[in-house]
Amino acid sequence: MNKSLDTVNTIDASRSARGTEARRFSGALLRGPIPLHHQVYLKLRNALDAGRWALGDRLPTERELSESFGCSLITVRRALDELRRERRIERSPGRGTFVTAPPLERDLTALTSFTREMRERGLDPETKLVTATAAKASPEVAAALAIAPGAETLFIERVRSVGGRPLLLEQVHLPISRFPDLAGADLERGSLYELLAMHYGALPVRGQETIEPILPTAREAELLGQSPRRPALLIELVAYAGDDTPVEYCRAIVRGDRARYRVDARGSRLDALHPDHQ
Repeated sequence: MNKSLDTVNTIDASRSARGTEARRFSGALLRGPIPLHHQVYLKLRNALDAGRWALGDRLPTERELSESFGCSLITVRRALDELRRERRIERSPGRGTFVTAPPLERDLTALTSFTREMRERGLDPETKLVTATAAKASPEVAAALAIAPGAETLFIERVRSVGGRPLLLEQVHLPISRFPDLAGADLERGSLYELLAMHYGALPVRGQETIEPILPTAREAELLGQSPRRPALLIELVAYAGDDTPVEYCRAIVRGDRARYRVDARGSRLDALHPDHQ
C-alpha cells in the first residue's frame, strides 16, 4: 500500500514539476501581425537556445503549454511543428516531446579535415576506426583515383562522432603506391589530411563533391546508430593534391537528422540568364 502511495506521489511530483516549468513561460501573447503560434514558437526556441532543457529532456505537455500561454492546443501544436521541422525537438506519440540536438551546419565548399573543422568550432570530435585494409580498386574507385582497375588501395572505414553521437560513416580509398605504410599510422586520433601532408607531401587542396539522399544499408545504419528506414546523405569526394593528381576517393554517409550543408553561391543569376546583360 505504501509503495502504491509512493508511486502516486512520484507521478504527482513529476506533473507538478512540469507544470511549474511551463508556468515559467507565462507572458502575454500579443494580438497583432505576428501569429500567435509563431510567438509561442519564438519563446520556446529562445528557451532551447538558452539551454533551459538538456538534450533528451521532455518538454511540458501540450496542455500545460497552452495553459501557460493562454492559447489553444492547436496554437501550441503549430509552434511545436515548427520546432520539429527545424529538428530541435522530436515528438513521440504516447511519450511526449523531447529535445534533440540541432543539426550541425557544414560548408560543402571548404576542403578541411573533419577533426580540424570540429575543433575550430569548439566541439569534441571522436573517431572510431572500423577497418583499415588493402583492397582491389573497383572500376568506380579506379576511375576516381586515375589508377588501373584492380590496383591496390588502402580502404579506411571510420565512424566520425560529435558529442558522443555518430555523425557520419567515412569510407576512404587511397592509392597504396603513393601512401605506403599508411595503414600502420594512428587513424583514430590523428587527422588523415595531416598525415598525408606531413609524411607524404600530398595535402589535398581541392575536391569535387556530389551529394544525394539515400537509404543506408542495415550495416551502415547500425554503425551510425539510426534506423535503416531513415534517409541519410551520401557525399562522394575526389580530392586532389597540389600536383592535380587525385589522392583520395571518399564516400561519406551522413545522418540526415544530424547535419545540413551550406553552399555559398556567387555570381548573378540575371547574368547567367542573359550573358549579354551589362
